Amino acid sequence: MNWREHLSSEPNICHGRMCIKGTRVMVSVVLDNLAAGMAEDEVVRLYPSVSVNDVHAAVSYAAELARERLVTLAA
Repeated sequence: MNWREHLSSEPNICHGRMCIKGTRVMVSVVLDNLAAGMAEDEVVRLYPSVSVNDVHAAVSYAAELARERLVTLAA
């Protein structure tokens, strides 16, 4: 999955936050819904402009960010 085919960041759309390409649906919204336990098909139903492949792209993007960034956890 090449997330770059499904996601974009435009300075004048959603303040430059990463969105599903061609929409104003932010990747963070998709990920928040998945993290809350929503199924992929529910996300697609809730946001008709988003496809299952777009949801997969959002997860792939998040995985790439997780590999590139250190998050310090309290001991």
